[in-house]
Amino acid sequence: MTEPHHGIHIQGLSKRYGSGDTAVLALKDVNMQVAPGEVVGLIGPSGSGKSSLLKCLGAVTDPTAGRMTLGGQTIYDNGWQVRDLRALRRDKIGFVFQAPYLIPFLDVTDNVALLPMLAGLPNGQARARALELLRALDVQHRARAMPAQLSGGEQQRVAIARGLVNRPPVILADEPTAPLDSERALAVMRILGEMARAYHTAIVVVTHDEKIIPTFRRLYHIRDGVTHEEAGQARPLA
Repeated sequence: MTEPHHGIHIQGLSKRYGSGDTAVLALKDVNMQVAPGEVVGLIGPSGSGKSSLLKCLGAVTDPTAGRMTLGGQTIYDNGWQVRDLRALRRDKIGFVFQAPYLIPFLDVTDNVALLPMLAGLPNGQARARALELLRALDVQHRARAMPAQLSGGEQQRVAIARGLVNRPPVILADEPTAPLDSERALAVMRILGEMARAYHTAIVVVTHDEKIIPTFRRLYHIRDGVTHEEAGQARPLA
């Protein structure tokens, strides 16, 4: 597996909600490694801790203990090691959700270019970077379209471009194929794999989608707040 300072490296992560007799330990001892260029699945029943883990990884929720390293930076070590969590989320972590959450009054290019603009990249450079990704994802012909004019598959590809546009070392994808049919779901997984390799991004996909589970080389199964690594089938996506 990869060195601790590359991709994602989690050691002994725990998350407790509440205190005293009403405390709930959502994560007990989570260990996970994802290499740059790798797409790993995270599966488990409802209430197993998937959402809590994703929120901790995304710097949305405070863990209780443990250590997280993302893209060469220790971000949590029994306390946040980063002062500006908003900047961390913007610069180090890309998010892809079940719903695309595109901004309806911005065209496709500006939906993708908005994050680098907010990070201080000049507008022209941000739009050029957005168009590069839209070409890579084969939706450049929709660059001036509004989100409502896109199909569901096109919207999800634009959402993937938005997740990648700041070139984060980590992407967290939460049920990205749930609303898609089998063909489009497998196409999204193929795209995520290609983008992971092209941009050396470590990608975690949280999923219940039986259609895509056979595509992973490695899976983490979370049960009762503890992760167990499993070998996947790595079925070809051609």
